[in-house]
Amino acid sequence: MEVTMDPLFLAWSYFRRRKLQQCSDICTKILQDNPYDQAAWSLKTRALTEMVYVDEVEVDQEGIAEMMLDESSIAQVARPGTSLRLPGTSQGGGPTPAVRPMTQSGRPITGFVRPSTQSGRPGTMEQAIKTPRTASTARPVTSASGRFIRLGTVSKLPNPEGCMSNTIILSPKHKLTLFEYIFHHENDVKNVCVVLNLKNKKLDDIYCIIADYYNKHVIFLYQALDLAAQATEHAQFKDWWWKVQLGKCYYRLGLYREAEKQFRSALNHQEVVDTYLYLGKVYQRLDQPITALNLFKQGLDHFPGEVTLLTGIARIHEEMNNISSATEYYKDVLKQDNTHVEAIACIGSNHFYTDQPEIALRFYRRLLQMGVYNCQLYNNLGLCCFYAQQYDMTLSSFERALALVANDEEQADVWYNIGQVAVGIGDLTLAYQCFKLALAFNNNHAEAYNNLAVLELRKGRLEQSKAFLQTAASLAPHMYEPHFNLSILSEKIGDLQSSYTAAQKSEDAFPEHVDTQQLLKQLRQHFALL
Repeated sequence: MEVTMDPLFLAWSYFRRRKLQQCSDICTKILQDNPYDQAAWSLKTRALTEMVYVDEVEVDQEGIAEMMLDESSIAQVARPGTSLRLPGTSQGGGPTPAVRPMTQSGRPITGFVRPSTQSGRPGTMEQAIKTPRTASTARPVTSASGRFIRLGTVSKLPNPEGCMSNTIILSPKHKLTLFEYIFHHENDVKNVCVVLNLKNKKLDDIYCIIADYYNKHVIFLYQALDLAAQATEHAQFKDWWWKVQLGKCYYRLGLYREAEKQFRSALNHQEVVDTYLYLGKVYQRLDQPITALNLFKQGLDHFPGEVTLLTGIARIHEEMNNISSATEYYKDVLKQDNTHVEAIACIGSNHFYTDQPEIALRFYRRLLQMGVYNCQLYNNLGLCCFYAQQYDMTLSSFERALALVANDEEQADVWYNIGQVAVGIGDLTLAYQCFKLALAFNNNHAEAYNNLAVLELRKGRLEQSKAFLQTAASLAPHMYEPHFNLSILSEKIGDLQSSYTAAQKSEDAFPEHVDTQQLLKQLRQHFALL
C-alpha cells in the first residue's frame, strides 16, 4: 500500500531547504481545501516573505530626488575632518588621486561595493543622472522611496488566491508572521482595508499589521506614521519596538531630528544593536560623522566586539578619507569574524594602493579559498600578480575574469586592466587594442579614453588625442588626469587659454598636484607678458 507524505510536512521540508516557491505552491493547495488552516497560512506567509526579504539596515541609498531636492540646511564651511559632504576637509592622511582612484564625490574607491559606495552629492543634475548608483545597474536611483520597493522584490503578478490577510482570522499567535508578510511582500494597499475591517481583535495587533505594511510601502508613510504613533500611545510610550518603527517612518520622510528622538528614546528602554545602526544612519544623513562614530563606540561599550558596529565605524572613516583608521577597524572586524568578506576586500585594496601588492595578494587569495568566485576577484588577483612580478599567474587570472563577466561594464574593466598590464610590459600595440575593446563594451569608460589619447599622441595624431581627452574630461570631471593631459596638449599647440582652463579644472580635482601647479605658474607668467 502506497503511503503519501502529509502535504504540510512536505511544504515545511521545502521551506527548510529554501525551496520557497514549491513550499508556497503546496500551501496554496492546502488553503484552497481549507482556507482556515492556520499552519498552512503561517508557513505560506513565511515563504513569501523569505522570497523578497532585504536587510533594511544595509539599504541606505540616496536617490536623485533626495540629493537635488534636499532643503535641509548644512554648514557650507565645515571644520576639517567633520563632514562627509566635503571630503576635501578630511585630514586623515588618506591617499591622493595620484595613488588611488577617486569617485565623483571625492572619496577613494573602496574595496567592496555596497549601497551608496559610489554615490556622492553631485553638483549638477546632469552629473547625478550620468553617475551609476548601484553595483548592478548604471541607471541612477531616482528616489530612495522607490529603491526600498525595488530591492529584492519579484514580479507582482495578480495573485489568484487573493490577499493572504483575507484567508484567515487574525490572531495574536500569527501577528509576527502576518506582520513580516505585509512588510516585505504585499504591494496592494486595498488589501489593508480587509484587516482594518476585522472586528473583535486586539488593538495592538491591528496597529502592528497596518503600520508595518504602510511603513514598507513608502507611498503611505503618513498613514504608517499616524498608526505607529497611536500604537505607541496605546502602549503608554513604553514599547521600544514601536518607537523604532516611528523612527523608521520619520527617517523615510526625511524628518531626521524626529527620527533621532525616537531612536534615542528606544535605546533608553532597550539596548539593541539595530537601533544603534538606524541612529547611525540618521547622523550620517545629517552629515555628522563624528557623532555617528561616538554613537557606535558607545554601542561597543554595551556590545563588545559587535561586528556590525565595528564595520560601521570603519565605513565612516573610509568615507572621510581616513583610510588608515578604517583599515585598523577592519582588522578588528577580522579578529571577531575572520570570514568577513568586506573587511578582507577593503584591507586587500588598501595594501594594493599602498605599494604592497604581495600582501594584497594574500587577502584576495583568502577570499578565493572562502568560495568567493567572481570576475572582480580574479581581476584584482591579476593586477596583484602583475605588480608583485608573478607574471605566470597574471594572464591566467585575467582569462578567468573574462570567463566570469556578467555584463559589458565588467568586460570593459577587465580589458582596461589588461591594457594597463600591456603598457607596463611595453607592448603599446596590445595596449591600444585592449583600450579599444574596453570602449567597445563601455563607451563611457573615461580612463580608457584618457589612455588612448596618450597613445594617439605618441603616434602624432594631435586632433584624435585632443578629442579623446575632451571626451574623458566630460565623462569624468572628478578625474584630474584628462584635464592635466588636455592642458599639456593645448599648451603645446599654442592654445594657452584652453590650457589654462583645463589646468584650473585639474587643480580643482587634485589641489596638491605639483605638475599642475607648475603649469599654472608658467601660464600665468605667459599671460603677464602679454
